[in-house]
Amino acid sequence: MRRGERRGHGGALGKAALEEQPPQPNGGTSAAAVERTPPPPGAERDGPGPGLRRSTESEVYDDGTNTFFWRAHTLTVLFILTCALGYVTLLEETPQDTAYNTKRGIVASILVFLCFGVTQAKDGPFSRPHPAYWRFWLCVSVVYELFLIFILFQTVQDGRQFMKYIDPHLGVPLPERDYGGNCLIYDPGNETDPFHNVWDKLDGFVPAHFFGWYLKTLMIRDWWMCMIISVMFEFLEYSLEHQLPNFSECWWDHWIMDVILCNGLGIYCGMKTLSWLSLKTYKWQGLWNIPTYKGKMKRIVFQFTPYSWVKFEWKPASSLRRWLAVCGIIFVFLLAELNTFYLKFVLWMPPEHYLVLLRLVFFVNVGGVAMREIYDFMDDPKFHKKLGQQAWLVAAITATEFLIVVKYDPYTLTLSLPFYITQCWILGIILVLTWTAWRFFIRDITLRYKEIRRQKQEHKYEKDKCLSNGDGHSSILDEQNGNKLRERKL
Repeated sequence: MRRGERRGHGGALGKAALEEQPPQPNGGTSAAAVERTPPPPGAERDGPGPGLRRSTESEVYDDGTNTFFWRAHTLTVLFILTCALGYVTLLEETPQDTAYNTKRGIVASILVFLCFGVTQAKDGPFSRPHPAYWRFWLCVSVVYELFLIFILFQTVQDGRQFMKYIDPHLGVPLPERDYGGNCLIYDPGNETDPFHNVWDKLDGFVPAHFFGWYLKTLMIRDWWMCMIISVMFEFLEYSLEHQLPNFSECWWDHWIMDVILCNGLGIYCGMKTLSWLSLKTYKWQGLWNIPTYKGKMKRIVFQFTPYSWVKFEWKPASSLRRWLAVCGIIFVFLLAELNTFYLKFVLWMPPEHYLVLLRLVFFVNVGGVAMREIYDFMDDPKFHKKLGQQAWLVAAITATEFLIVVKYDPYTLTLSLPFYITQCWILGIILVLTWTAWRFFIRDITLRYKEIRRQKQEHKYEKDKCLSNGDGHSSILDEQNGNKLRERKL
């Protein structure tokens, strides 16, 4: 592994400052790696000098084993890639199908880029199960963003028909399913199955909601932020159901099945997992240093758990910068959620299509890295002087997806909101702006004024006390007057 775990000699103790990023083999640290404690004896270090480990970081004990699994394989990958290209060039006859050759050439170009990125790209904050895994998803992010930009520069008709090159069944307008309609939980008119409305809503998206929010909780690592995003998205569905029929759901589907059961249960299980990860002992041994087969199997399974752990403390009310950052994170999360539905609508993709699932898998893998980089950028701006590469790409992808929606169907997006919904959103925005002004401006000015007034009263009290001693003369006042006289002379 090019940027694998370079640890100290056997038995050396290492404290990882990042959740999953051990020390780097090139004598330094990756862009997102922070190691707060001094390295093991004999280990070199670049970057900021050693400091104290943050209180939210777990301690890591590592025996320093560096196996074949972690070593760099750049020459091996280059040799295999060259052999594959040589086989295609010298031994394989090129078909006379232009469309087939175009598709295969694009796929081969993407694979070569992925091979380069997996072996040469810069590491992020995570290293388990392997840093190459996260470098792969970083390169996939670049490919996906380039694909979105290509779609953005096409006409609406050409962009939709281009999807036929990916799947011949695409490029055809599909009706959205309406989840509203009969909203009776118990339908007395249906004697065979009076609860048929409930059973009709129990489709494959129910477990998807649960697992989705379980994984989102592992990314955000904060109960309040998860609940705010969950509830706000339901309000967005209420507000936008006149644009997308897919958002039209029964009230109990919104609040009972989604918020309480699926989302709420997923968030609860996610918080329990976070609690276990924060209390877990992070002690790593090389596989061949473990004597028992049971211990070896346990070590293999734990390879898919974090190298270390950092508890996120967002503290949105601590400063205006953090408050705006948390609001921005919530906004991007909600926009990415809306893009899922609007992209399906404007590109004519059915909800069960494999491209929709692949996009969700993509965001699951890149979202955790992006959130970690954002948190490091907020929590330690002196060390993390720029936003992480994966966080930058996720923000760019979300914005590009939204621009595609705007270009491909501006009519749907410009359908005016119902008047009562507009009033609710205006009231909500006013409340948020009012609280922001009070918390970070009015309250601070008031506290500063009270502090100055208190200091003046204390000074006046000391002055009166000094004047009331004997002849009304004070050595303190003499010293203050002498200082003022010397200042005037200077």
